[in-house]
Amino acid sequence: MDANLVIPFLDLVTPHLELEQDLSEVFCRSLSTAGFIGGVMVEGFEQSFATFCGTRHAVGVSSGTDALRFALMACGIQSGDAVVTVPNTFIATTEAITQAGAAPEFVDIDENTYTISIERLRHYLANDCTRNQFGRLISRRSKRLVTAVIPVHIYGQMADMDPILDLAEEYGIAVIEDACQAHGAEYFSRKRNCWMTAGSMGRVGAFSFYPGKNLGACGEAGAVTTDDGDIAARVRMLRDHGQVRKYYHDVEGYNGRLDAIQAGILSVKLKYLARWNGQRRAGARVYDELLEPFRGIVTIPGEASYSKSVYHLYVVRTSFRNELQAHLTDAGIGTGIHYPIPLHLQNAYAWMDRKIGEYPESEKAANQILSLPMFPGLTLGQQGRVAEAISQFAAKHASC
Repeated sequence: MDANLVIPFLDLVTPHLELEQDLSEVFCRSLSTAGFIGGVMVEGFEQSFATFCGTRHAVGVSSGTDALRFALMACGIQSGDAVVTVPNTFIATTEAITQAGAAPEFVDIDENTYTISIERLRHYLANDCTRNQFGRLISRRSKRLVTAVIPVHIYGQMADMDPILDLAEEYGIAVIEDACQAHGAEYFSRKRNCWMTAGSMGRVGAFSFYPGKNLGACGEAGAVTTDDGDIAARVRMLRDHGQVRKYYHDVEGYNGRLDAIQAGILSVKLKYLARWNGQRRAGARVYDELLEPFRGIVTIPGEASYSKSVYHLYVVRTSFRNELQAHLTDAGIGTGIHYPIPLHLQNAYAWMDRKIGEYPESEKAANQILSLPMFPGLTLGQQGRVAEAISQFAAKHASC
Protein backbone atom coordinates (compact mmCIF):
# COMPACT_ATOMS: atom_id res chain seq x y z
CA MET A 1 0.00 0.00 0.00
CA ASP A 2 1.16 3.52 -0.83
CA ALA A 3 2.59 5.01 2.38
CA ASN A 4 0.85 8.28 1.57
CA LEU A 5 -2.50 6.52 1.88
CA VAL A 6 -1.78 5.14 5.33
CA ILE A 7 -3.60 6.91 8.16
CA PRO A 8 -1.56 6.56 11.35
CA PHE A 9 -3.23 5.96 14.66
CA LEU A 10 -1.12 8.80 16.05
CA ASP A 11 1.11 11.35 14.29
CA LEU A 12 4.02 12.41 16.49
CA VAL A 13 6.24 13.53 13.62
CA THR A 14 4.35 16.52 12.20
CA PRO A 15 4.01 18.62 15.39
CA HIS A 16 7.68 18.11 16.25
CA LEU A 17 8.78 19.19 12.79
CA GLU A 18 6.55 22.26 13.07
CA LEU A 19 8.13 23.16 16.42
CA GLU A 20 11.65 22.03 15.51
CA GLN A 21 13.29 25.43 15.90
CA ASP A 22 11.75 26.15 19.30
CA LEU A 23 12.51 22.64 20.55
CA SER A 24 16.10 22.84 19.30
CA GLU A 25 16.55 26.11 21.18
CA VAL A 26 15.61 24.31 24.40
CA PHE A 27 18.39 21.80 23.83
CA CYS A 28 20.91 24.52 22.96
CA ARG A 29 19.97 26.46 26.10
CA SER A 30 20.65 23.40 28.21
CA LEU A 31 24.00 22.82 26.52
CA SER A 32 25.08 26.43 27.08
CA THR A 33 24.22 26.37 30.78
CA ALA A 34 24.78 22.66 31.61
CA GLY A 35 21.48 22.91 33.48
CA PHE A 36 20.22 19.39 32.89
CA ILE A 37 18.45 18.58 36.18
CA GLY A 38 16.14 21.04 37.94
CA GLY A 39 16.73 24.73 37.61
CA VAL A 40 14.85 27.52 35.89
CA MET A 41 13.37 25.47 33.05
CA VAL A 42 11.81 22.98 35.44
CA GLU A 43 10.57 25.72 37.76
CA GLY A 44 9.20 27.71 34.84
CA PHE A 45 7.27 24.74 33.51
CA GLU A 46 5.92 23.90 36.97
CA GLN A 47 4.58 27.44 37.38
CA SER A 48 3.03 27.48 33.91
CA PHE A 49 1.43 24.06 34.29
CA ALA A 50 0.01 24.93 37.72
CA THR A 51 -1.58 28.03 36.18
CA PHE A 52 -2.94 25.98 33.29
CA CYS A 53 -4.54 23.48 35.69
CA GLY A 54 -5.80 26.12 38.11
CA THR A 55 -3.78 24.85 41.07
CA ARG A 56 -1.33 26.52 43.42
CA HIS A 57 1.41 23.97 42.84
CA ALA A 58 2.74 21.65 40.17
CA VAL A 59 5.75 19.43 40.78
CA GLY A 60 7.58 17.94 37.81
CA VAL A 61 8.61 14.28 38.10
CA SER A 62 10.15 11.68 35.82
CA SER A 63 6.97 9.88 34.68
CA GLY A 64 3.24 9.59 35.14
CA THR A 65 3.78 6.45 37.19
CA ASP A 66 6.01 8.37 39.59
CA ALA A 67 3.41 11.14 39.70
CA LEU A 68 0.77 8.67 40.87
CA ARG A 69 3.09 6.89 43.30
CA PHE A 70 4.44 10.09 44.85
CA ALA A 71 0.92 11.53 45.06
CA LEU A 72 -0.24 8.50 47.02
CA MET A 73 2.75 8.56 49.34
CA ALA A 74 2.51 12.32 49.91
CA CYS A 75 -1.14 11.84 50.92
CA GLY A 76 -0.05 9.36 53.59
CA ILE A 77 -1.03 6.13 51.84
CA GLN A 78 1.10 3.39 53.33
CA SER A 79 1.69 -0.32 53.75
CA GLY A 80 -1.47 -2.21 54.66
CA ASP A 81 -3.88 0.33 53.16
CA ALA A 82 -6.35 -0.22 50.32
CA VAL A 83 -7.02 2.25 47.49
CA VAL A 84 -10.14 2.12 45.33
CA THR A 85 -9.90 2.45 41.56
CA VAL A 86 -11.21 0.91 38.32
CA PRO A 87 -10.11 -2.17 36.34
CA ASN A 88 -10.35 -0.30 33.03
CA THR A 89 -7.11 1.69 33.07
CA PHE A 90 -3.42 1.33 32.30
CA ILE A 91 -1.54 -0.76 34.86
CA ALA A 92 0.43 2.28 36.07
CA THR A 93 -2.60 3.24 38.18
CA THR A 94 -2.41 0.04 40.22
CA GLU A 95 1.38 -0.22 40.06
CA ALA A 96 1.51 3.10 41.88
CA ILE A 97 -0.86 1.77 44.53
CA THR A 98 1.12 -1.40 45.22
CA GLN A 99 4.48 0.39 45.04
CA ALA A 100 3.24 2.77 47.73
CA GLY A 101 2.63 -0.32 49.86
CA ALA A 102 -1.15 -0.46 49.48
CA ALA A 103 -3.43 -2.80 47.53
CA PRO A 104 -6.04 -1.94 44.88
CA GLU A 105 -9.75 -2.49 45.45
CA PHE A 106 -11.75 -2.35 42.23
CA VAL A 107 -15.07 -0.69 41.42
CA ASP A 108 -16.61 -1.16 37.97
CA ILE A 109 -17.02 1.56 35.36
CA ASP A 110 -19.95 3.41 33.87
CA GLU A 111 -20.80 1.83 30.52
CA ASN A 112 -21.17 5.19 28.73
CA THR A 113 -18.22 7.23 30.00
CA TYR A 114 -15.85 4.36 31.00
CA THR A 115 -15.04 6.31 34.17
CA ILE A 116 -15.76 5.03 37.67
CA SER A 117 -19.44 4.27 38.27
CA ILE A 118 -20.81 6.50 41.03
CA GLU A 119 -23.52 3.96 41.88
CA ARG A 120 -21.01 1.13 42.22
CA LEU A 121 -18.61 3.29 44.24
CA ARG A 122 -21.45 4.21 46.60
CA HIS A 123 -22.44 0.54 46.89
CA TYR A 124 -18.85 -0.50 47.56
CA LEU A 125 -18.35 2.04 50.33
CA ALA A 126 -21.71 1.31 51.96
CA ASN A 127 -21.83 -2.48 51.60
CA ASP A 128 -18.35 -3.85 50.90
CA CYS A 129 -16.73 -1.91 53.74
CA THR A 130 -17.27 -1.61 57.47
CA ARG A 131 -15.99 0.68 60.23
CA ASN A 132 -13.41 -0.29 62.84
CA GLN A 133 -13.49 0.78 66.48
CA PHE A 134 -11.94 4.12 65.50
CA GLY A 135 -14.53 4.79 62.81
CA ARG A 136 -12.06 4.14 59.98
CA LEU A 137 -13.21 2.44 56.79
CA ILE A 138 -12.21 -1.22 56.39
CA SER A 139 -12.59 -3.41 53.29
CA ARG A 140 -14.59 -6.53 54.07
CA ARG A 141 -12.71 -8.43 51.38
CA SER A 142 -9.09 -7.57 52.20
CA LYS A 143 -9.51 -6.37 55.82
CA ARG A 144 -7.35 -3.38 54.86
CA LEU A 145 -7.89 0.24 55.81
CA VAL A 146 -9.45 2.05 52.83
CA THR A 147 -7.69 5.40 52.63
CA ALA A 148 -8.12 6.77 49.09
CA VAL A 149 -9.97 6.55 45.81
CA ILE A 150 -8.37 7.17 42.42
CA PRO A 151 -10.92 8.21 39.78
CA VAL A 152 -9.31 7.76 36.36
CA HIS A 153 -10.11 10.46 33.82
CA ILE A 154 -10.04 8.02 30.94
CA TYR A 155 -9.63 8.75 27.21
CA GLY A 156 -9.67 12.51 27.89
CA GLN A 157 -12.93 12.72 29.89
CA MET A 158 -13.13 13.50 33.59
CA ALA A 159 -14.99 11.28 36.04
CA ASP A 160 -18.08 12.69 37.76
CA MET A 161 -16.15 14.46 40.50
CA ASP A 162 -18.84 16.16 42.62
CA PRO A 163 -20.39 12.92 43.96
CA ILE A 164 -16.96 11.31 44.26
CA LEU A 165 -15.79 14.16 46.48
CA ASP A 166 -19.01 14.00 48.52
CA LEU A 167 -18.57 10.25 49.10
CA ALA A 168 -14.90 10.71 49.96
CA GLU A 169 -15.77 13.34 52.56
CA GLU A 170 -18.52 11.16 54.01
CA TYR A 171 -16.22 8.15 54.37
CA GLY A 172 -13.01 9.99 55.26
CA ILE A 173 -10.86 9.03 52.28
CA ALA A 174 -8.57 11.05 50.00
CA VAL A 175 -9.30 11.68 46.31
CA ILE A 176 -6.33 11.41 43.97
CA GLU A 177 -7.09 12.22 40.33
CA ASP A 178 -5.44 10.07 37.70
CA ALA A 179 -5.37 12.76 35.02
CA CYS A 180 -2.69 11.08 32.90
CA GLN A 181 -5.00 11.13 29.85
CA ALA A 182 -6.83 14.38 30.57
CA HIS A 183 -4.53 17.41 30.13
CA GLY A 184 -6.92 20.37 29.93
CA ALA A 185 -10.13 18.36 30.29
CA GLU A 186 -12.86 20.23 32.16
CA TYR A 187 -15.71 19.34 34.51
CA PHE A 188 -18.70 21.49 35.41
CA SER A 189 -19.02 21.36 39.18
CA ARG A 190 -22.66 21.76 40.10
CA LYS A 191 -21.61 22.46 43.69
CA ARG A 192 -19.25 25.29 42.75
CA ASN A 193 -21.24 26.40 39.69
CA CYS A 194 -18.14 26.65 37.51
CA TRP A 195 -15.91 24.67 35.18
CA MET A 196 -12.91 22.99 36.84
CA THR A 197 -9.79 21.64 35.15
CA ALA A 198 -8.50 18.09 35.52
CA GLY A 199 -6.05 17.83 38.38
CA SER A 200 -7.60 20.68 40.36
CA MET A 201 -10.49 19.00 42.18
CA GLY A 202 -9.03 16.18 44.26
CA ARG A 203 -6.50 16.51 47.04
CA VAL A 204 -3.89 15.89 44.37
CA GLY A 205 -3.72 15.14 40.65
CA ALA A 206 -1.23 13.10 38.62
CA PHE A 207 -0.26 13.64 34.98
CA SER A 208 1.83 11.74 32.46
CA PHE A 209 3.70 13.48 29.66
CA TYR A 210 4.52 10.29 27.75
CA PRO A 211 5.11 11.31 24.11
CA GLY A 212 1.68 10.21 22.88
CA LYS A 213 -0.28 12.24 25.45
CA ASN A 214 -2.12 15.46 24.57
CA LEU A 215 0.83 17.23 26.18
CA GLY A 216 3.77 14.94 25.52
CA ALA A 217 7.48 15.21 26.21
CA CYS A 218 10.19 13.85 23.93
CA GLY A 219 10.74 11.08 26.44
CA GLU A 220 9.36 10.30 29.90
CA ALA A 221 7.95 12.98 32.21
CA GLY A 222 5.09 13.61 34.64
CA ALA A 223 3.72 16.08 37.17
CA VAL A 224 1.75 16.27 40.39
CA THR A 225 -0.74 19.12 40.90
CA THR A 226 -2.21 20.24 44.21
CA ASP A 227 -3.37 23.22 46.23
CA ASP A 228 -1.75 21.74 49.35
CA GLY A 229 1.72 23.18 49.95
CA ASP A 230 2.68 20.38 52.35
CA ILE A 231 1.86 17.73 49.73
CA ALA A 232 3.85 19.62 47.10
CA ALA A 233 6.83 19.81 49.47
CA ARG A 234 6.63 16.07 50.21
CA VAL A 235 6.52 15.23 46.49
CA ARG A 236 9.60 17.42 45.95
CA MET A 237 11.41 15.45 48.65
CA LEU A 238 10.28 12.07 47.34
CA ARG A 239 11.41 12.82 43.77
CA ASP A 240 14.90 13.81 44.99
CA HIS A 241 16.04 11.05 47.35
CA GLY A 242 14.16 12.54 50.31
CA GLN A 243 16.35 15.65 50.39
CA VAL A 244 15.20 18.89 51.95
CA ARG A 245 18.52 20.36 50.76
CA LYS A 246 21.55 18.76 49.22
CA TYR A 247 22.78 15.77 51.25
CA TYR A 248 20.23 16.32 54.03
CA HIS A 249 17.66 13.54 53.80
CA ASP A 250 14.52 13.64 55.96
CA VAL A 251 13.17 10.41 54.43
CA GLU A 252 14.24 7.77 51.95
CA GLY A 253 13.06 8.92 48.55
CA TYR A 254 13.48 8.08 44.89
CA ASN A 255 15.28 9.31 41.81
CA GLY A 256 12.17 10.72 40.17
CA ARG A 257 13.22 14.18 39.00
CA LEU A 258 12.07 15.90 35.80
CA ASP A 259 14.87 16.58 33.32
CA ALA A 260 15.34 20.23 32.43
CA ILE A 261 15.31 19.50 28.69
CA GLN A 262 11.97 17.72 28.97
CA ALA A 263 10.60 20.60 31.07
CA GLY A 264 11.72 23.08 28.42
CA ILE A 265 10.10 20.99 25.68
CA LEU A 266 6.87 20.81 27.67
CA SER A 267 6.91 24.58 28.19
CA VAL A 268 7.09 25.09 24.43
CA LYS A 269 4.26 22.65 23.77
CA LEU A 270 2.06 23.92 26.60
CA LYS A 271 1.49 27.13 24.63
CA TYR A 272 -0.21 25.06 21.92
CA LEU A 273 -2.13 22.64 24.11
CA ALA A 274 -5.44 24.54 24.18
CA ARG A 275 -5.39 24.77 20.37
CA TRP A 276 -4.47 21.11 19.98
CA ASN A 277 -7.25 20.10 22.37
CA GLY A 278 -9.67 22.22 20.35
CA GLN A 279 -8.63 20.35 17.21
CA ARG A 280 -9.23 17.05 18.96
CA ARG A 281 -12.70 18.16 20.05
CA ALA A 282 -13.50 19.32 16.52
CA GLY A 283 -12.26 16.01 15.15
CA ALA A 284 -14.46 14.13 17.59
CA ARG A 285 -17.52 16.08 16.42
CA VAL A 286 -16.67 15.17 12.81
CA TYR A 287 -16.38 11.50 13.73
CA ASP A 288 -19.69 11.68 15.61
CA GLU A 289 -21.42 12.98 12.49
CA LEU A 290 -19.69 10.66 10.03
CA LEU A 291 -20.31 7.54 12.11
CA GLU A 292 -23.94 8.31 13.00
CA PRO A 293 -25.30 6.20 10.08
CA PHE A 294 -23.44 3.13 11.36
CA ARG A 295 -24.81 3.00 14.90
CA GLY A 296 -25.81 -0.60 14.28
CA ILE A 297 -22.12 -1.45 13.92
CA VAL A 298 -20.33 1.07 16.15
CA THR A 299 -21.32 3.11 19.19
CA ILE A 300 -19.70 6.53 19.34
CA PRO A 301 -18.16 7.79 22.60
CA GLY A 302 -20.49 9.26 25.19
CA GLU A 303 -19.63 12.71 26.52
CA ALA A 304 -21.42 13.54 29.76
CA SER A 305 -23.22 16.86 30.12
CA TYR A 306 -20.79 17.88 32.87
CA SER A 307 -17.76 17.16 30.72
CA LYS A 308 -15.52 18.84 28.16
CA SER A 309 -13.43 15.92 26.97
CA VAL A 310 -10.08 16.54 25.31
CA TYR A 311 -10.33 13.25 23.38
CA HIS A 312 -6.94 11.83 24.14
CA LEU A 313 -8.50 8.84 22.43
CA TYR A 314 -11.61 8.50 20.28
CA VAL A 315 -12.97 5.14 21.40
CA VAL A 316 -15.87 3.46 19.62
CA ARG A 317 -17.57 0.30 20.70
CA THR A 318 -18.56 -2.65 18.53
CA SER A 319 -19.53 -6.28 18.93
CA PHE A 320 -17.34 -6.99 15.90
CA ARG A 321 -14.18 -5.40 17.27
CA ASN A 322 -11.56 -7.84 16.01
CA GLU A 323 -13.12 -8.09 12.55
CA LEU A 324 -13.46 -4.31 12.23
CA GLN A 325 -9.90 -3.74 13.41
CA ALA A 326 -8.60 -6.22 10.83
CA HIS A 327 -10.67 -4.52 8.12
CA LEU A 328 -9.29 -1.08 9.02
CA THR A 329 -5.75 -2.44 9.14
CA ASP A 330 -6.17 -3.85 5.63
CA ALA A 331 -7.36 -0.39 4.56
CA GLY A 332 -4.18 1.20 5.92
CA ILE A 333 -5.86 2.73 8.97
CA GLY A 334 -4.14 2.52 12.34
CA THR A 335 -6.16 1.64 15.43
CA GLY A 336 -5.57 0.72 19.07
CA ILE A 337 -7.27 -1.11 21.93
CA HIS A 338 -7.28 0.67 25.31
CA TYR A 339 -7.37 -1.79 27.06
CA PRO A 340 -7.76 -5.44 25.98
CA ILE A 341 -7.58 -7.06 29.43
CA PRO A 342 -9.05 -5.40 32.53
CA LEU A 343 -6.59 -5.23 35.40
CA HIS A 344 -8.36 -7.69 37.68
CA LEU A 345 -7.77 -10.40 35.05
CA GLN A 346 -4.11 -9.59 34.38
CA ASN A 347 -1.56 -12.25 35.36
CA ALA A 348 0.22 -9.63 37.46
CA TYR A 349 -2.79 -9.57 39.80
CA ALA A 350 -3.54 -13.27 40.00
CA TRP A 351 -2.78 -12.98 43.72
CA MET A 352 -5.94 -10.92 44.13
CA ASP A 353 -8.02 -13.98 43.15
CA ARG A 354 -10.54 -11.98 41.13
CA LYS A 355 -12.88 -13.89 38.83
CA ILE A 356 -14.35 -13.34 35.39
CA GLY A 357 -17.73 -11.66 35.79
CA GLU A 358 -16.89 -9.60 38.89
CA TYR A 359 -16.64 -6.34 36.93
CA PRO A 360 -18.88 -6.95 33.91
CA GLU A 361 -18.82 -3.46 32.39
CA SER A 362 -15.03 -3.36 32.35
CA GLU A 363 -14.90 -6.86 30.90
CA LYS A 364 -17.48 -6.08 28.21
CA ALA A 365 -15.69 -2.89 27.27
CA ALA A 366 -12.37 -4.73 27.00
CA ASN A 367 -13.92 -7.00 24.37
CA GLN A 368 -15.64 -4.24 22.38
CA ILE A 369 -13.65 -0.98 22.45
CA LEU A 370 -11.58 0.22 19.51
CA SER A 371 -9.62 3.47 19.34
CA LEU A 372 -9.69 5.25 15.97
CA PRO A 373 -7.03 7.68 14.68
CA MET A 374 -7.08 10.87 16.76
CA PHE A 375 -4.47 13.61 16.84
CA PRO A 376 -4.17 17.34 16.11
CA GLY A 377 -3.88 17.78 12.36
CA LEU A 378 -6.10 14.81 11.53
CA THR A 379 -7.76 15.97 8.30
CA LEU A 380 -11.35 15.80 7.17
CA GLY A 381 -10.17 13.68 4.26
CA GLN A 382 -8.52 11.18 6.59
CA GLN A 383 -11.62 11.01 8.78
CA GLY A 384 -13.74 10.55 5.67
CA ARG A 385 -11.59 7.58 4.69
CA VAL A 386 -12.01 6.06 8.14
CA ALA A 387 -15.79 6.48 7.88
CA GLU A 388 -15.79 5.03 4.35
CA ALA A 389 -13.90 1.96 5.54
CA ILE A 390 -16.40 1.49 8.36
CA SER A 391 -19.23 1.94 5.84
CA GLN A 392 -17.74 -0.80 3.69
CA PHE A 393 -17.44 -3.06 6.72
CA ALA A 394 -21.07 -2.35 7.67
CA ALA A 395 -22.28 -3.13 4.16
CA LYS A 396 -20.27 -6.35 4.07
CA HIS A 397 -21.58 -7.38 7.46
CA ALA A 398 -25.19 -6.60 6.48
CA SER A 399 -24.90 -8.87 3.45
CA CYS A 400 -23.65 -11.83 5.48
